[in-house]
Amino acid sequence: MSTKQPAPKGKPNPLNSFIFASRWLQLPLYLGLIAAQAVYVFHFWVELVHLLEAAFGNQAALQALVGSIGYKADAPLTALNETIIMLVVLALIDVVMISNLLIMVIVGGYETFVSRLNLEDHPDQPEWLSHVNASVLKVKLGTAIIGISSIHLLKTFINAANYEEKVLMWQTIIHISFLLSAIAIAYADRLMSHHDKSGR
Repeated sequence: MSTKQPAPKGKPNPLNSFIFASRWLQLPLYLGLIAAQAVYVFHFWVELVHLLEAAFGNQAALQALVGSIGYKADAPLTALNETIIMLVVLALIDVVMISNLLIMVIVGGYETFVSRLNLEDHPDQPEWLSHVNASVLKVKLGTAIIGISSIHLLKTFINAANYEEKVLMWQTIIHISFLLSAIAIAYADRLMSHHDKSGR
């Protein structure tokens, strides 16, 4: 009974090594996304501080909130109402979900395409990172984008009086397109995984 011998290791090809090392060109991109994450954190706290100040009657903070969410009223607003609170909270949730998306792209993309993070023994290692690959990352990103799109659509419907019917229609169509795309990606990934298992 013969055993398969491992292929002998040849001398490293300088061109191959150079091409493989080019993956580090992605590092500035991930560092840029970290900077974008910091901007989102700052924006979150600015909106949260405005919400708290407006709750205590600060008119300048209230007007800043109204301007940031694009809310329009027939009469001048002098205090928070339920619609404004809901729209601001949805905007904060939107920031959090986009921040989660950034983390998935930064950590998962770096781990998949640049270098291993070696977090096996780290107590805070994300559960999904242990089996991340390009296919898993695509499905997770698709799911995250659907969640973000759902928040935007809900914000639009709550504030529907300030939008044209055409805008509402196109936002709904785009959301459905995201949903169908994510289902197609997940289905294709499942077919590929099944094919790989059956081919072994």
